[in-house]
Amino acid sequence: MTETILANAMLVLPSEVVAGHLVLRDGRIAAIGQGRAVPAGAIDCDGDLLSPGLIELHTDNLERHMQPRPGVDWPHASAIIAHDAELASVGITTVFDALRVGSVVTGDMAAETEYARAVADEILDLRAQGVLRISHFLHLRAEICSQTLMQELQKFGPADRIGIVSLMDHTPGERQFRDITKLRDYVIGKKGLSEDQFHAHVAHQQALRARVGAAHEAAAVDHARRYGAVLASHDDTTAPQVAVSAGHGCHFAEFPTTHEAAQACRDHGIKVMMGAPNLIRGGSHSGNIAALDLARADLLDILSSDYVPASLLSAALMLGDLWGNPARGLSTVTAAPADAVGLQDRGRIAPGARGDLIRIRRVGAAGALRGVWVQGERL
Repeated sequence: MTETILANAMLVLPSEVVAGHLVLRDGRIAAIGQGRAVPAGAIDCDGDLLSPGLIELHTDNLERHMQPRPGVDWPHASAIIAHDAELASVGITTVFDALRVGSVVTGDMAAETEYARAVADEILDLRAQGVLRISHFLHLRAEICSQTLMQELQKFGPADRIGIVSLMDHTPGERQFRDITKLRDYVIGKKGLSEDQFHAHVAHQQALRARVGAAHEAAAVDHARRYGAVLASHDDTTAPQVAVSAGHGCHFAEFPTTHEAAQACRDHGIKVMMGAPNLIRGGSHSGNIAALDLARADLLDILSSDYVPASLLSAALMLGDLWGNPARGLSTVTAAPADAVGLQDRGRIAPGARGDLIRIRRVGAAGALRGVWVQGERL
């Protein structure tokens, strides 16, 4: 039996923050209590916040480690281990690694390479070896406007720890890139296309979506059920699009692009997830709705670090300050994402929950991480 007592902390409970202590035993929270006392042998947290570990549902961070520069394919095992360590260092103790399924492999200047199955195998193998520090699940980003989606989905099954399948539609003129000028800036800047190549890309993608979109969307929904995964929508823009997402049984909406879509999600009982970088920057890099506006309208439930892992804690503290409720702010990165994907064993400080915890010292509006525990073990 291994036991750790964390005392003289401000415990971030589901609806309030209270002075207290907790006992970690054999990887779980065994007991909690209130008060400032520091029992013999306990770790004195000196009044710091003690929160559940952060839960990340959608991150592109692994791709950044696998391809640190355009055209550079870094060894995947090293990339996965570095990604895992980076997330642990910013307080993320559970991650759903986002992997694209569905590629455009012919007839398009912005051609892509299939990679998800091979990388998933590497993540699962490293996990089985006990190399990874935090808890990893898979999130399959099903690209509706693609050529290989059907074949790639078939390569996965219920044993692959797939927690989320999200329905992605990056067709030019739709959803995130409804404003094609924003897409132009993004694609030309990232891919280095000429104007003619960009217009050919737009025409190709729009024709592809018209040909395969409906079948691909239906297949992604069916495969999500086969895997036992939660379904998420992505970049809903209009109320009718949200109604379709609701019909598919989506549990949460990733990054709705308009107030209309966010309100429709609330009306349908779909949780709204927004990007922490959007919140911190004060707006979307794609010109869509600001997360801050949705937070002020009480239409924001979950945060994702998206492409900046360190943003998750900072944005949750920012929301706590905005709402005048630190527990509510931190719930957007703990209890709310856990509930969205059906993880009942984490995301809350409660007896029996996993011992995934982070210790936070407030420094003005920011937070300094002073300790991370995963299943009761300090990293």
